[in-house]
Amino acid sequence: MTVFQLLMLGASAFFAFKIYEHIQTLKEPENEEYMSSDNEEKKLNTFSPFSPEALIEKADAAYEEKDFIKALALLNEANAKEANNADILFKIAYILQANGDNEEAIKYYKQALALDKDNEFIHNSLASIYRANGEFTSAKMHLHDSLEIDNENPITYYNYGNLLVDMKHNEEAIAMYEKAIEINPDFEEAKEELAKLK
Repeated sequence: MTVFQLLMLGASAFFAFKIYEHIQTLKEPENEEYMSSDNEEKKLNTFSPFSPEALIEKADAAYEEKDFIKALALLNEANAKEANNADILFKIAYILQANGDNEEAIKYYKQALALDKDNEFIHNSLASIYRANGEFTSAKMHLHDSLEIDNENPITYYNYGNLLVDMKHNEEAIAMYEKAIEINPDFEEAKEELAKLK
C-alpha cells in the first residue's frame, strides 16, 4: 500500500466514524420549514460540531504533532464544509507533498492557486515539486511568479538558486544565493550553497 493510500484509508475511517457519531444524534425534523431551501446551508453545516476554522486549528495541531493522517482527515472535513478555501487546499497539498504524493499535491496546489493567484507560497511549493520532477521550465515559471509577488523573500531566491544549479546555470545561481544573503545575512543554507560554487 502506498503512503497516500494509507492516508486515504485513515481519512476514510475517520470520516466514517464521524458520520456514525452524527447519525446517532439526528432527530426527525419537527416541521417542514427545516426542509426549505433557506435552510439548506444549515443542514450542510450540521455534519460535525466543528467550524472550518476549528477544524483547521485542530489540523494544524495534529500536523505539529506529526500526525499527518489526522491532520489530513481534519482538513478534508474542513474542505467539505467550506469548499473553495485556498488556505485549506494549500494545507492539504502541503501534507500530501510532505508524504511524497506529489501528483495529488499538484492538483490541490493548482486549485488553491486558482483561488489565490497572488500567493507566493503556493508558487514556491509548485516550483519545488516541478524541480523534483525535473520539470525545470515549470519550476522556473512559478519561482518567477513568486518573485513578482514578493521580491524580498530570501527563500524564493534560495530556491531559484537551487533550481539554476540543477539546470547547470551556476553564474545565475550565484546571483540568486547572493541576493538571498543580502536580504537575510543569517541565511546559512544559502551561504553553504554559494560556497560550493565559488
